[in-house]
Amino acid sequence: MKKTLSKLAINGGAPVLKHPLKVPYLIGKKEIAVVNKLLKEGPLSDFIGAPGKFFLGGKHVRSLEAAFVKKFKVKHAVSFNSATTALHGAIVALGIGPGDEVIVPPYTMSATPMAVLMNGAVPIFADILPGTFCLDAKSVEKAITKRTKAIFVANLFGQTADFGALLPLAKKYKLKIIEDNAQAAGALWRGRPAGTIGDIGVFSFNVHKTIQSGEGGVLVTDNKHYALRAQLCRNHGENLAGVYPEAGLLVGSNYRMTELTAALCEVQLSRLEYLTKKRRALVAYLGKSLKGMKGIIVPPVSKENYHVYYVYPLTVDEKKLGISRDTLVDAMTAEGHPMSKGYLEPLYLLPIFQKKQAFNATHFPFDYRGMKQNYKKGICPVTERLYEKEFTFTMLCQHPRTKKDIGSFVRALKKVLAHKNELQ
Repeated sequence: MKKTLSKLAINGGAPVLKHPLKVPYLIGKKEIAVVNKLLKEGPLSDFIGAPGKFFLGGKHVRSLEAAFVKKFKVKHAVSFNSATTALHGAIVALGIGPGDEVIVPPYTMSATPMAVLMNGAVPIFADILPGTFCLDAKSVEKAITKRTKAIFVANLFGQTADFGALLPLAKKYKLKIIEDNAQAAGALWRGRPAGTIGDIGVFSFNVHKTIQSGEGGVLVTDNKHYALRAQLCRNHGENLAGVYPEAGLLVGSNYRMTELTAALCEVQLSRLEYLTKKRRALVAYLGKSLKGMKGIIVPPVSKENYHVYYVYPLTVDEKKLGISRDTLVDAMTAEGHPMSKGYLEPLYLLPIFQKKQAFNATHFPFDYRGMKQNYKKGICPVTERLYEKEFTFTMLCQHPRTKKDIGSFVRALKKVLAHKNELQ
């Protein structure tokens, strides 16, 4: 209690946590063994950008893709060197290009709308729900035009979007759904794995994710045609136009995953349930510890969803809290427990959208054939309110952190709130 009520660190007192928590690193003996073996025996990559045996990669790439097919009960899995390139592969797979619009969330990684722009199509932003932080179907419907071809759904922070509303909407307007599932590997919606609910799903394995291989991504789909176009996009597909005429023409690139990355990622994939269980246990403990704290709102989770908590999202009611969100975050950071001031800035406020310039000094594709978009501040009020005043998160609930670490966070929060009059 004395520690809880001592002088705030931001005002010169001793912090609750004197030494920063170590960044979780979850590469174990199995991962090291498989990589060492591959380094000794090779090859490090086994792709060739031409027709033949190695157009689809080497044994570890194929093994990882087969593991994804089995794990997530899909018909096709296509590996990429990042989730960002896989998102672009999804746009290419669907044949989306100049003159087309794709509805995207404004509260996500910039890679989501950039994948649309990269193929000459235009992102149209719809607002999000304050509880899930994912797309609001009502806002999506208002954004649909005759040019709309798809809805890009980001399953943010570890749980899925409201597919109960989004799937009927897509069916009504004959739109495709791409799931940016970078943050929700292992999540479920009505028992179905996140990433497999739409027409195409994309998974990520960079250093922040539950399963990680440095970089890397996998695209999954049940559609053979989409899978083929994704494979062509990944590996210089223009060279194979005569081999796969049914795929149509496209420009490919080198989006190929290395054998090293694939081997490492497959071991990590086998640990997904274990790592998720550890996260959820810490989240449950933190959620109970936060009960009764006025102004601190824990994330609501629908009964239809199984949340895997990429981060632990919180919202702040500044009136009930008695201080601003930013003041709270600054004080918590001083106590040794950094939190975020919002998530990312609403993406339509980035200069690329404000100036409508993506390719040098031109305004393509924003002005293609008389296209018009509204990227003004205020178009997504829920997103803006969350970013500016209400939303914060902590990455505390990552294995191998413990209940002791959670206890330290809660003590810091109680300390800050006990001294909030000094911060007003």
